[in-house]
Amino acid sequence: MRTRSKRYKAVATKVENKSYTIAEAVQKVKETASAKFAEAVDIAVRLGVDPKKADQALRGTVALPHGIGKEVRVLVIAKPPKDDEAKAAGADHVGYQDYLDKIQQGWADIDVIIATPDVMGELGKLGRILGPRGLMPNPKSGTVTSEVGKAVKEVKAGKIEFRVDKAGIVHATVGKATFGQAQLVENIQSFLATIVRLKPSTAKGTYIKSIALSTTMGPGVHIDRNEVAAH
Repeated sequence: MRTRSKRYKAVATKVENKSYTIAEAVQKVKETASAKFAEAVDIAVRLGVDPKKADQALRGTVALPHGIGKEVRVLVIAKPPKDDEAKAAGADHVGYQDYLDKIQQGWADIDVIIATPDVMGELGKLGRILGPRGLMPNPKSGTVTSEVGKAVKEVKAGKIEFRVDKAGIVHATVGKATFGQAQLVENIQSFLATIVRLKPSTAKGTYIKSIALSTTMGPGVHIDRNEVAAH
């Protein structure tokens, strides 16, 4: 059985066993953020989908209005002249064969990989390494593109990728506990609106089953799923 710290138990008393509005939930997670570092604010949405079915394996991207409060490290795998375009856009790492070799050797000091279509044949061979880490570029998420400059700028500005896991849950970071109340609310509303918009046409029954918000070290706060339809 997991043992909770005294700090966790103390802040957990501030959260009632009920569902809150988005604004109320944000206020609660800010109140329960008591770690000595700037805690991330994470959201978990349990969906009424069957991830085993290809047409219900939800994945997508959303540009959060206020970003996530973290410097996103971007690697662009591209050949000339696209490599110069990526560098000009602010990519942290740019290259081709040299980075394929580094990844093969275990290097993964990055958050997002963007690649041009012509290099995917070679990059795809590293799927067993990149796939489990969630780093494999994908056209659906906009990370396989000829417009590498645009893609780099979007990721740096706060565009995040998400996908449903085997349990039918979508996890994402939507900011920092140090963000203002309105900033977090707007980020969460944008994220949930995207989840609703991407509802698979084959999904039956209740689509959004539950929503929970939490900080890195804090307790979960449930958001009333009936409020989502209004955003």
